Amino acid sequence: MSKTISYTDAPEDIDESLDNPIIVSDFLLSPAELVRKGEKEKITISVDKRSLELYKKYAKKHNTKYQPMINGVLSSYADKYLNIK
Repeated sequence: MSKTISYTDAPEDIDESLDNPIIVSDFLLSPAELVRKGEKEKITISVDKRSLELYKKYAKKHNTKYQPMINGVLSSYADKYLNIK
């Protein structure tokens, strides 16, 4: 059975937002560029299983390790938004 969803709390300017979207530039590096050298600190982190599977898949495809790729994404984010180098 299909149930119709009624959105009653949508912003009033939703039509304008859909007609004039904000374009966000892609700040992430390619998988091959994500591997960076530098001082590292070991941590324990829980990540989304699907994301981890994708990193492992692309790491295998590019003949590298998935952990440096994840680190590269975190570093790119920090560089872009936190001004940490």
